[in-house]
Amino acid sequence: MTSDEAIWTSLPVPALMLDADDRIVRINPAAEGFLMSSARAVVGQPVWDRLAVDAPLEEAFERARAHDTPLFVNDVDVGTGERAPLQCNLQIAPVSGHPGHMLLLISPRELAGRMTQNSSVKSAARSAIGMAEMLAHEIKNPLAGITGAAQLLSMNLAQDDLELTDLIVSESRRIVKLLEQVEQFGNITKPNLQAVNVHDVLDRARRSALLGFAAEMAVVEDYDPSLPHALGDPDQLLQVVLNLLKNAAEAAGGKGGTITLRSYYEQSLRVRRGDGEGRSLPLQIEVIDDGPGLPDDIAGEIFEPFVSGRDNGTGLGLALAAKIISDHEGWISVSSVPGRTVFRISLPRAMFEIKE
Repeated sequence: MTSDEAIWTSLPVPALMLDADDRIVRINPAAEGFLMSSARAVVGQPVWDRLAVDAPLEEAFERARAHDTPLFVNDVDVGTGERAPLQCNLQIAPVSGHPGHMLLLISPRELAGRMTQNSSVKSAARSAIGMAEMLAHEIKNPLAGITGAAQLLSMNLAQDDLELTDLIVSESRRIVKLLEQVEQFGNITKPNLQAVNVHDVLDRARRSALLGFAAEMAVVEDYDPSLPHALGDPDQLLQVVLNLLKNAAEAAGGKGGTITLRSYYEQSLRVRRGDGEGRSLPLQIEVIDDGPGLPDDIAGEIFEPFVSGRDNGTGLGLALAAKIISDHEGWISVSSVPGRTVFRISLPRAMFEIKE
């Protein structure tokens, strides 16, 4: 391998070389991961058939080619049609010695904003959960007494009056269940991090869903069989995936819809931690449903405690999921339009493998 080839292969960001007609001439391994396609599959294709950029680039691109000057485009959404777009910085430069050829570098932004979101979730959780934990014991005790009294009263009531005592019992139990969810949110233990085969987690979640809340739905697997092991707590990750599956099933009405479980590797995705150090999060899990999508007024706050798109929702499930993934030093996000909602979990890779 020549030094030029070694540099090209070692570039940490997706790089594409384009000819004078904007057809792909060459891509590096990072670009193969970003496009989720091999070099052989994309060489010769028009670049704008493979990349979707949320910016009018064509004229600026042609000016850079005509004047033989570089072009920098910051903070644009770049997708491939296969997954949710990422916010990226683009660098475009002419290739010396190859008239009309251009080099396109795609730099996904380090997701510092996610760490701010993580901090916001934790801060809001401490405030809400701290008060709830102080009151939970005092609230649950009288609720138990109210429930018991209502059940005793029902023994001496006529059939027409039982509806009232049944209402007292059912509402009291609903409040207790909510308090238990609040306590679970506040008391969840730190993850027991180990090498995890995410497909084992997804399969367990899929089987459980099909036996319960998703029994009348199609749950489709779209896995990358070559995916390495993730660093995570298998039980906590199972809890997160089950929660996302349940949300997807409820969004589709519990019957007739399709949920897709997808896994893939994207080596360019990084997150900046609170100490400023960047961390690679190459392992991707997506839970995709074909429901109506998230309401616009809560889409940006869906991972905050007590924010819910359902009338009877507690708003704690996704907040708990965000907390768990934050404790894994991972990233969770959502993109949603009517007919396609994608919850995406990004996890670090384990530096050791499971011994079979």
